Amino acid sequence: MECLPGATAFVPALVNSGIPMNRFTFEGFPPLKKGRHTLFTALSTDDRTMVFYESPMRLVKTLADFIQYFGADRQCCVSRELTKMFEENKHGTLQEVHDYFAEKGVKGEIVIIVAGVQ
Repeated sequence: MECLPGATAFVPALVNSGIPMNRFTFEGFPPLKKGRHTLFTALSTDDRTMVFYESPMRLVKTLADFIQYFGADRQCCVSRELTKMFEENKHGTLQEVHDYFAEKGVKGEIVIIVAGVQ
């Protein structure tokens, strides 16, 4: 069985992540500069699952920022190219997923799911 994303790719990404989805916040694309620190600081203590969109060119930097604000051991899932031939869902800690994409590189549409603080 396959979920089709349509205009809401975050829904199948959230389901595929295995991260609790009873309470989540959709943050869209994080700010590039102004407001980024404020947003990530506020979210660092949030217990809801967080959903972000990101460009493939900024994915590794954003994951590095998440490590700084949320901690390297926070669980996450990066989903890319949902329902397409090269669909991928990479699960692990922020550090593991960061290192994977830093080495591999990334293309396609990206959804990042990050667990809330426990």
